[in-house]
Amino acid sequence: MTDGRVCYNIKLLALANLVCKLYHQANFMSSLQWQQIKLLLQNVQNGVMIFQTRLRRFLLKKSVIFLLLAIIGVGFWSLFIGVKDISPADLLYAGDDEKVQVFLISRIPRLMSILCVGTALSVAGVIMQQITSNKFISPTTGSTTDWAKLGVLVAILLFPGAGTGIKIMIAGIFSFGGTLLFMRLLKLIKLKDAVYIPLVGIMFGNIINAVTTFIAYKQELIQNISSWLQGSFTMVLQGRYELLYLGIPFLLIAGIYADKFTIISMGKDFTKNLGIRYQLTVNMGLVIVAAITSVVLVTIGNIPYIGLIIPNIVSLYRGDNLRGNLLEIALFGALFVLLCDVISRLIIFPFEIPISVIAGIIGCCVFLYLLLGGGKKHAAA
Repeated sequence: MTDGRVCYNIKLLALANLVCKLYHQANFMSSLQWQQIKLLLQNVQNGVMIFQTRLRRFLLKKSVIFLLLAIIGVGFWSLFIGVKDISPADLLYAGDDEKVQVFLISRIPRLMSILCVGTALSVAGVIMQQITSNKFISPTTGSTTDWAKLGVLVAILLFPGAGTGIKIMIAGIFSFGGTLLFMRLLKLIKLKDAVYIPLVGIMFGNIINAVTTFIAYKQELIQNISSWLQGSFTMVLQGRYELLYLGIPFLLIAGIYADKFTIISMGKDFTKNLGIRYQLTVNMGLVIVAAITSVVLVTIGNIPYIGLIIPNIVSLYRGDNLRGNLLEIALFGALFVLLCDVISRLIIFPFEIPISVIAGIIGCCVFLYLLLGGGKKHAAA
């Protein structure tokens, strides 16, 4: 709201500048008076621009601090939620070694994996939205996750004794190639309405998912593949989640390429006019998305809609500047996944619902709101 008022004031200054220019041309004021008024208007306009820049920086710092404090608070609370009753006093006085071991082996790794997954999936989602110039595209609605599942199945069939690293690599190759194929498909179809693009992606992903299920059924691997469909942090222990740290270098690369991703969202011709290699930048973004999706899918499982709703919520009040929004998107994604995990643990305590169910319900509601009108204009912008 404040930024809108500032832009409105700048328009008023431009209008006043035009009126003064017309008065000058009509000989209602001298050249000296015209120069003085023109200089005054320029100074006021520059001051308003400086104020707008400082205001945005202040709001960014304020929101980042709020998100960090919220993550620290909810994260500290989540460390003491579980079947094993642990309190801060148990850790301070170290009276029960079993509780300390549970805290170090299970609770802390779970919190770290939640933060990594939320950050990674949110950044992957906003990169896909910038590449496709569509606010409704994400690894979930762009068939990237479904291709990664097929890659995992192929890895199981071709390399039965392969480790997790091999599965991640093959899943990443499949998700990269599948997402690239989906983008080529969009160019052939040339849909005019942005709302139809994610629907095409969902249908395309369902076809790939059906092929994966059919092959798994024939090879009696249905239970193995079903485990990738339900994202959950219940099996996260020390020594089983560290592969999630492989996504950190790709997050750093995303920060380096943030400006280029923002530019390519404006179109291929505009990007080339600025001297940026369009296809190379797109491929770099797809590599980041494929790597993050495959790492999360193999380590934790499928958690839907994170990459779709988080960037949209942030851009509704922060705009579409990726470099300016990247930190907020990452932090808000981590906070959202953390809250979903707490809900999944408390809703039927002491039992636990897979986090993919909670994230799917909330994400589906937000997606429908955006799809049916709340963000329709926002998506086409």
